[in-house]
Amino acid sequence: MSNSSESRGGKKPPAHWKLIVNQETIARCITRISYEILEKRGNIKNLAIVGIRTGGEHVARRIHKQIEKIENTTVPFGVIDITLYRDDLAHVAQPLIKGTDLPFAIENARIVLVDDILYTGRTVRAALDAIIDFGRPGCVEFAVVADRGHRELPIRADYVGKNLPTQRDEFVRIKFVEDGYAEDGVYIFHKDKGKTKEQRRG
Repeated sequence: MSNSSESRGGKKPPAHWKLIVNQETIARCITRISYEILEKRGNIKNLAIVGIRTGGEHVARRIHKQIEKIENTTVPFGVIDITLYRDDLAHVAQPLIKGTDLPFAIENARIVLVDDILYTGRTVRAALDAIIDFGRPGCVEFAVVADRGHRELPIRADYVGKNLPTQRDEFVRIKFVEDGYAEDGVYIFHKDKGKTKEQRRG
């Protein structure tokens, strides 16, 4: 038997997660980013949209769909798996590799790399390394739904849906309907909140 949240149309995040950006705002952010990508150069020559698995892939597909609808033309799309390019790979016991799919020429392309959340910048660095292994793009731009700050590398986004002031001891997650959730949402929570006293001691 399915639980009550699933019976209402999908999973729900844990109760102690606080919703800070709702589904409607996420949709507006993605629409605005799509138009900004088109307006930046005035055309879509050599444009390709690339999502970073996994959350970035969902956002990238939505941006890609909107751009194709606006321009009434086909735009190359790809996804990239950064697992083997992470600088903490030595600390990952069994890395899950989902694969990279870039079915277009990287050389001289204007690539818009897409992720859900920008934090330290290390994910983006790994994605750039992965892309360059496939060729030399004309340029790489970066789009995110949420920028939570606390950068550890000199990386910034060209297109930002929402800037979110956060503390380092907070977690920020975006949940998507593509992953079985009832609604899209950006959530914030503390590491230990929601645990029992015994779990916090352990």
